[in-house]
Amino acid sequence: MYVWMAQLVRAPPPPPATSLCFHPKLFSPVPRTRMAVNPTNTSPSFNSRKLPILLFDIMDTTVRDPFYHDVPAFFGMSLKELIECKHPTAWLEFENGVIDEEELEGKFFKDRRPFDLQGLKNCMRRGYSYIDGVEQLLQDLKQNNYEMHAFTNYPIWYRIIEDKLNISKYLSWTFCSCMYGKRKPDPDFYLAVVEHLKVDPASCIFVDDRIKNVEAAVGVGITGLQFKNSDLLRQDLLRLGVDIAIDAQ
Repeated sequence: MYVWMAQLVRAPPPPPATSLCFHPKLFSPVPRTRMAVNPTNTSPSFNSRKLPILLFDIMDTTVRDPFYHDVPAFFGMSLKELIECKHPTAWLEFENGVIDEEELEGKFFKDRRPFDLQGLKNCMRRGYSYIDGVEQLLQDLKQNNYEMHAFTNYPIWYRIIEDKLNISKYLSWTFCSCMYGKRKPDPDFYLAVVEHLKVDPASCIFVDDRIKNVEAAVGVGITGLQFKNSDLLRQDLLRLGVDIAIDAQ
């Protein structure tokens, strides 16, 4: 579930156990027809859109987060040491698009010590990889014509992930905190998502490794799944009626 440097302020995630499913709702695998409103014409028209729409967190849900091991090693520190000396809000401001790369470099550490920003970016790039089994699951869902979007707390460096992993083959980088100036679990971020998609919240499934983010989704009426591993996620989606190609498993 996809927030790398925001995790500078939180403890490492718990080990995988069982998946948790919230607000279960069965979806028909047959595309539904829904009423849409043309923004230039108030008269309703009909179009076909396969539901549910799938929203994926990125860090530690779709992509491995390099923060816990790679980044401390880059700085020659333990994770605990890094957390203690980093600036408490710099990365969050970067994620929300409040500061740019240059400003991040100037205040990443509380004592404003200099560091190799490009080296850090290269370290992050090396550490990005798909979580085991997730790319195959995304491929299977894409094959069945599901609409999928990233819904993540991440700065402009999401482009580094895209450049390496080409995630846009499967989902769109539609909802990044750096674009909206909001972060999960802010309910306004979730409401902005469904407003952009022009669907009822119950027509979306949101997947995230962070329980507080899942609970916030449920709070606005979105079906939420806590990610543990790709096999459990596949089972949860099938249980909710999401059509996944069996021959691709």
